[in-house]
Amino acid sequence: MAAVPAGTPIWADAMFTDLEGAKTFYSEVLGWTFGEASSEYGNYTEAYADGKAVAAVVPPMPGQEGQSQWCLYLASPDAAATAGKIRENGGTVLMEPMEVGDFGSMCLARDPGGVTFGVWQAGTHKGFEAQNEPGAFCWAEVMTRAPEKSDAFFPAVFGYDVKTLDDPAMDFKIYQLGEGPALGRMKMTDEEFPPEVPSYIQVYFTVPDCDAAVAAAQKLGATLAFGPMTIPFGRFAALVDPQGAAFAVIDVTTTEGEMPQLT
Repeated sequence: MAAVPAGTPIWADAMFTDLEGAKTFYSEVLGWTFGEASSEYGNYTEAYADGKAVAAVVPPMPGQEGQSQWCLYLASPDAAATAGKIRENGGTVLMEPMEVGDFGSMCLARDPGGVTFGVWQAGTHKGFEAQNEPGAFCWAEVMTRAPEKSDAFFPAVFGYDVKTLDDPAMDFKIYQLGEGPALGRMKMTDEEFPPEVPSYIQVYFTVPDCDAAVAAAQKLGATLAFGPMTIPFGRFAALVDPQGAAFAVIDVTTTEGEMPQLT
């Protein structure tokens, strides 16, 4: 398998204080099954959609308890070199590059506007085994209160080209790798996001029926943050799970309207 370009979303995981609760929730909402917890790596537990690895859940390490959140990892051929670029461009390295057995090397970082993300240098673990399929990762957006900082930082570190969505109603950019989109970037406003909600990366998972997924999530204690809404890319909704982790679901087969132009 050829190495994916640097900056490509490659993996997602989240820490949950109630790991069994998280497994129950996501198995109902996204149809996931789970592998055995890896005690050697802090009970890191992979999630599968139709037998393919699509994410992971893990209990917090002592002292790291707090609100759960999804972490998106971006591909790098050299995690240590990327950590250097992160610092050079005003970001903060939260966890120094470390090897995870022969699976690969990782670090955790934060952009100058407060967006936390991971970096993954693949070894034997190549990342997502499926994308754009039910239960699998589909898309992600940098949700930031400091868009000018993110727009300078991420392209400098990962080499993205920045395109603007031709829609005066929102401040939205696309970070592209070659001809294809890698990430979205959305400006958070105080009207739509309470001031206490920090900048973050919204991870989208594919579902066959957005409304059914929302209903299942709400029945299990999730909060609906936005939607469901149908756009040219699909019918989607933003949710916050019972442990406080924000995520989104999207049915890419249900679309409405014309694709927007990029400039």
